[in-house]
Amino acid sequence: MQFVFEDYVLDQQRRELTLRGQAVTIGPQVFDLLLQLVSNHDRVMSKDELLQTVWGGRVVSESTVTSHINAVRKAIGDSGEEQRLLRTVARKGYRFVGMIQEVKELDWPLVEASAAAESEKANEPALALPDKPSITVLPFQNLSGDPEQDYFADGVVEDIIVALSRIRWLFVIARNSSFAFKDRRVDIKDVGRELGVRYVLEGSVRKVGNRVRITGQLIDVTSGAHIWAERFEGMLDDIFELQDQVAASVVGAIAPQLERAEIERAKRKPTESLCAYDYYLRGTAKLHNGTREAVEEALSLFYKAIELDAEFASAYGMAAWCHFWRKLNGWMLDRPREIAEGARLARLAVTLGRDDAVALTRPGHALGHLAGDLDGGIALLDRARLLNPNLAPAWYLGGILRALRGEVEVAIENLTHAARLSPLDPEMFRMQVGMALAHFFAERFDCALSWAEKALGNLPSLLAASVLITASHALSGRQDEASQALVQLQQLDPNLRISQLRDWLPIQRDEDLARLADGLRLAGLAE
Repeated sequence: MQFVFEDYVLDQQRRELTLRGQAVTIGPQVFDLLLQLVSNHDRVMSKDELLQTVWGGRVVSESTVTSHINAVRKAIGDSGEEQRLLRTVARKGYRFVGMIQEVKELDWPLVEASAAAESEKANEPALALPDKPSITVLPFQNLSGDPEQDYFADGVVEDIIVALSRIRWLFVIARNSSFAFKDRRVDIKDVGRELGVRYVLEGSVRKVGNRVRITGQLIDVTSGAHIWAERFEGMLDDIFELQDQVAASVVGAIAPQLERAEIERAKRKPTESLCAYDYYLRGTAKLHNGTREAVEEALSLFYKAIELDAEFASAYGMAAWCHFWRKLNGWMLDRPREIAEGARLARLAVTLGRDDAVALTRPGHALGHLAGDLDGGIALLDRARLLNPNLAPAWYLGGILRALRGEVEVAIENLTHAARLSPLDPEMFRMQVGMALAHFFAERFDCALSWAEKALGNLPSLLAASVLITASHALSGRQDEASQALVQLQQLDPNLRISQLRDWLPIQRDEDLARLADGLRLAGLAE
């Protein structure tokens, strides 16, 4: 078998690598390493797997693998900076990403004809990219050797396409166009050119006995960079439930990654070329930071987005959220005016974005706090979850409102599900403080303390976490720790008093409010 890529031919039988017909000097283990990577170009190969196949499981140093990878790159005219053909996937391994044709020696006339066709295709004009992030999900490869598993792989992809289509800020290629690439060896850049997309999600399915392993990776077509890669495993006992789980996990994981990639793209643009969506992305990046200065900058950016697009529902929602966050952390300078403005923005967001899950989520939560309407806020977040069941913020913000309404066990379930959907979320501190709140109202003070400390560790300016730490220590009889925690609390907000608690946090049940007040009173907070 011969593997053809660019002007190279890797001949498995002759153990020879040639460049335009000229032999390339390459050592035996470097050849074996290249052969393994080329033969398995449909997936990422881990270092452990390469050690097993190339070195027979012998113990070799990390630097040995790295030096051989560098030798492979040198032999094929690649580099660690360019990674045109051989890509390093962070914490996962390596993948050969060049376009490959597998041929027999007698097939060379066909190869030359195919190369000419590819050259002609490369000169065809690419479709213009949409004015928002665009993605296609390619059919996952069935690596099981069992044609019966094709339907399972196709079902997973169809579920992912449907789930992604619920994200209104994302342009998703329809299933029929994506499946035109089924059973075809394709170059990712050609896919991007033909379909006019910036991102491609590809993957594979491998069945072993009653277990199935699904891998997926998200690629930026314009740069060739791998944005995300993950592996999922499960039992085939309930194949449809497994499909649903994989689709939810994939979409929940890649949506934040897409947002981050778009934010970085917006940051690189010069100020004079920014549009409403770019201002929105820059504001979102600041909002993830959570600090007072960052939220002030974010609010200004969201107002700029609204100035450029008066019907940008999500920008109104994010601006409302900034006002809520200022209220929660004691940063408001003119509380009545800012609360009224935040509520106005939230209602506009809900009106303009009635069918947009993202546009409903932040303002729904903000209304719960700014207007004290927990029931209305929860109803909006429930609608957001119906529109997009894989939107992590809709789950964790709904969970927080439910904790404030006293539904602590449901709140914990919502928050746990959100963390599973988005395990690397930049706003994980929100899920953690929500868990702390729910456990505190359930009188599990040690659990509440643990979650609140995690939240405060991730965002030291988070007043709610500091309040829960103080009260949890006091109600657990740890007076010295409670007094120390109170000092930190008062540094964050020297004006907070027990009589202000209901205005500060919309706690619905009197007994929950009394419990928090008792804890802070024991710690020494003034009435």
